[in-house]
Amino acid sequence: MELSFKYHYSYFLHPYTIDQGKYEKYLLRLLKDKKATLKIFEKEKDLDIYNYFSSNVRENLFPTFELRDEKLREFNELNNEKKAKMLSTHSCVCFEYMLGSTVQGKVGKENGIFFNIPKMDIVCFNTGICFLSIKTIIEESEKFSDILNFNYKFKEINSEFVGLKQYENINIQTDVFKDVNEISSVIKEITGDQKRNPELENKFYTFGYVCIPSENWNDRSSFENFENEFLKYVNTFPSNYITDLNKESEEQNLSTISKLKYVRTGITKSNCNLLSSTVDMYNYTKLPYEYETVIYYTYILRLYQKIFLKYINSQFKSYDKIMNIRRRFIDFTKTLWAKEITNDDTGSLYYKILGSVFELDEQFEEIRKKYEIIYKDLDIEKNNRNYSIMVMLLILSLILNTFTIIAYMFL
Repeated sequence: MELSFKYHYSYFLHPYTIDQGKYEKYLLRLLKDKKATLKIFEKEKDLDIYNYFSSNVRENLFPTFELRDEKLREFNELNNEKKAKMLSTHSCVCFEYMLGSTVQGKVGKENGIFFNIPKMDIVCFNTGICFLSIKTIIEESEKFSDILNFNYKFKEINSEFVGLKQYENINIQTDVFKDVNEISSVIKEITGDQKRNPELENKFYTFGYVCIPSENWNDRSSFENFENEFLKYVNTFPSNYITDLNKESEEQNLSTISKLKYVRTGITKSNCNLLSSTVDMYNYTKLPYEYETVIYYTYILRLYQKIFLKYINSQFKSYDKIMNIRRRFIDFTKTLWAKEITNDDTGSLYYKILGSVFELDEQFEEIRKKYEIIYKDLDIEKNNRNYSIMVMLLILSLILNTFTIIAYMFL
């Protein structure tokens, strides 16, 4: 029997960078854009987020929590230029981007997969690293294979290879998007013309949730019955991919969280996808919301850390940037680098495993050691220069003293 699903969503996250010197202007452009709305987090409305994250992480990842009552009224009275200036000092700023009515589309010429885009988010960090997040939901289908094929196709929608003939055609039929190029155009409209950045891969990261019927996964029907489908899902492979042939190599690049009996989350270097069963009511009531709020932002935070550390590491090629690197690295360490971000056991587990998959501790330690070595070299050079200057001054002093003595003798 073909595997089906009851509920799902897939987020596709596209990272991009804004030059730090242009970051404030970029925020101003978003504030002026009628489709973009600044996201103000409120304790009452976003209580789960407020209670979940530690105070330091919350203050830096969601600084708009502090805009309450009089502060919020004063902020709303500012013009866009002053708002942009103020927001540029925050570690992180979030926007919601509306395309109008719900965007419906179709992937594939025949027997296509219908989907909609209920929302888009923009998350910007003041280092210039930003994320465009696109939430998608498949419609008119309950086939798990459609999720596999859709994620596989959509993930490469912004790839430089999407226009090549050998790549499978993607056709989208909707009043808003006529074809794949129009989705790419919207991405460019939001992100601007992006130069090729070696720290970023020109592809989407995926963050997905699927709940399958209880008849497929219960006490009498084990997870092993559809483990191959799970492997395809977490690796963003199409439905016709033969997983058995490469299972061992796939599992080497995969970390699985299975804290709850009927929940599995697979994490790779570019995907974080959860599979659950309706056998437990929690899996289709509370879990979908928790996963796309607190775990979603945990994932974004880890992605940001990954890209930032990779960027900083690449900057060590230039000694003249060392003091700037030091300042940015220290600021990052104080604000958005932490061993623990929450007291929640499950959240801590996600944070730890994501860090392990992205090898963040190793990257952090490599940068710290590089800086220490380079700084010592610069300190030695500085001491040598100071020593040379002192020797020159002593020689000059001796010469002046000699001339003074000679002149005194002939007076």
